[in-house]
Amino acid sequence: MEGKEPEEDEWKYHGEGNRSLVVSHVQHCQVLRFLKFPAELAQPNKALEEVPRRLNNIVDFSKHVMKPLLGENFVQPGEVIQLPLDFVCQLALKIKPERPGSRCNKVMDTFSGYTLCLPDLTKFQSCQRIERRPPLCIEIKPKCGFIPFSSHVTKEIKQRVCRYCMHQHLKVANGKWKRISKYCPLDLFSGNKQRMYFALKSLLQEAQNNLKIFKNGELIFGCKDDQDCLMDLNELANHLKAYFFPANGVVSGPQCTRTVIKELIHVISMALLSNPKAPTGAVKRNRDSEKRSYCEASHVPREALRNGIHSLENSDLPRDSVLWRILQVQMLDMLDIDGVYPLYQRVQQHLETSPKDRIRLHLDGPYDEDFYESLSDLRSEDDGTVEYAARKIHQYRVAMTAKDCSIMIALSPYPVEEGHEPSNEIQTSRACFVFSVSILDLDPKPYENIAHQYNLDGKIINYYVQKTKTKMAATSPSFPIENEDCTLYFHSV
Repeated sequence: MEGKEPEEDEWKYHGEGNRSLVVSHVQHCQVLRFLKFPAELAQPNKALEEVPRRLNNIVDFSKHVMKPLLGENFVQPGEVIQLPLDFVCQLALKIKPERPGSRCNKVMDTFSGYTLCLPDLTKFQSCQRIERRPPLCIEIKPKCGFIPFSSHVTKEIKQRVCRYCMHQHLKVANGKWKRISKYCPLDLFSGNKQRMYFALKSLLQEAQNNLKIFKNGELIFGCKDDQDCLMDLNELANHLKAYFFPANGVVSGPQCTRTVIKELIHVISMALLSNPKAPTGAVKRNRDSEKRSYCEASHVPREALRNGIHSLENSDLPRDSVLWRILQVQMLDMLDIDGVYPLYQRVQQHLETSPKDRIRLHLDGPYDEDFYESLSDLRSEDDGTVEYAARKIHQYRVAMTAKDCSIMIALSPYPVEEGHEPSNEIQTSRACFVFSVSILDLDPKPYENIAHQYNLDGKIINYYVQKTKTKMAATSPSFPIENEDCTLYFHSV
C-alpha cells in the first residue's frame, strides 16, 4: 500500500462474514479487510475508538498466539494501516451493489479509515505465473475434528456424535441449508485416505460454507452467501480439466467429470497431509482425546467401517501437517462447553465486585506473551480461583478459533517436463502443482460469546435427540405388546 494514493477502481468486492468485509486488488496479491457495524449503531466516534483496538487485537492474536501454535509456515497476521477517508467512502459506494442482501444489515466502517492489509490467499503468493494456466485455490473450513473427551460432558450423545453432524439437522430445520451434508470433520481429520476421500467428496456434493474453489482469484465453486451458490460438478470439471488433461482439453462427459473430481480430491488430500519444514510451538495432546476417532453419524459407507474399523480408528495424521496442527490447538478445549460455562459464571460473579480485574485477567487482550504462556498450563485440577477459571476460558477461546478457521490451498500448475523440482510440489499421474497451505479466519473469539455457545449447544443437542427419537419411532418394526395374544398354532403337514 506504499507509494501512490489508492484508487477505488483498483479494488473489487471479495466477500464478507458477520463481522468484516473484504476487498481484493485487481492486480496485486493483496486484500483489505474492513470491520462492519450494525447500520443503526454505526457512529464516527465509536468507530474511531473501537476499530484500531479491534484490528490490532486481531493482528496480535494471530502473531503472538495462533502463529506459534499453528506454525510459522501457516499463519500470516497482516498489518493494520490507515487509508484516506475519501477513498474508503468511494470504495463502499462502489461495492454496495455487489453485497448480498442478507449481509446488508451491517455497514462497512467508513469513519475510521483503519483496515487490515493481508496477502490474497486465493492467489499463489509468488504472484508469478509459471505458465499460462491460472492458479487455483481451495478453501476448506474443516470444523472440529474430535469427539469431546471431557468428564464434564452432561449429554451422552456428545460422546458418540460430533457437534457438526448434530448441528446439520438444526440448520436444515431453520432453513439455513436445504439438505444435510454427508461431510463429517472426523473423517477428514482421521488421516485415513478412504475416509478423507469420502469427506472431501461429500464437501463437493454439498459444499454449504465449508468449501470454496477459486480460479485466478475468482470463485468458480461454492457459496458466496446462503443463497448464491455455484454447485455444478460438471461445470467445475470444465474449469479444471485443462489442469488434469493438459494435452487434450476437449475431453468431456461423465467420465471426464469423475476423473477430474477424483484427481482434485487426491491433490487436496496430499496438500492436507504434507509436512512443511521447521514448524514451531506445538501443544501437547491429551491422550484421552484418542478414545474415539469416529462419529456414529458419519456417512462413511458401513461396509468400509465393518471391514476395517480398527485401522480406520487408528490412522494417524502426519505430524506437523496442517490438519495435525489445527487438531492439536482444537484439543485445548479439554473441558467442553459443559465444563467451561460454570467457570465463565465464576468469572462473571467476580467481575460484579471487581470489574477492573477484567484487564488483569486478559479477557479482552492484550494478546501478548503472558497470554500465550497461560495456554501451556494444562492442569485440570480446579483450585477454585478466578485465575484458574480465566486460564481455562482462554484455552477454550483459542480452541474455538481453531475450530472455526479456514485452510487455503493455493495451487499453481508446474510443467512436469521441467528439470527443476521444487520442494513444495504435488505430482499425480495427470498433473503437477507447486502449492502452498495457509490458515486464516484466526480472530479471537469474544469472551462474552461463551454464554451464546452454551445455549446453542443445548439447542443443537435437544433438537438432534428429539429428531433421532422421532425417526426411530417411525422406522422401528411393530412388535406384539405385552399381554397381547401371541398363541402359535402348529398344523400337521
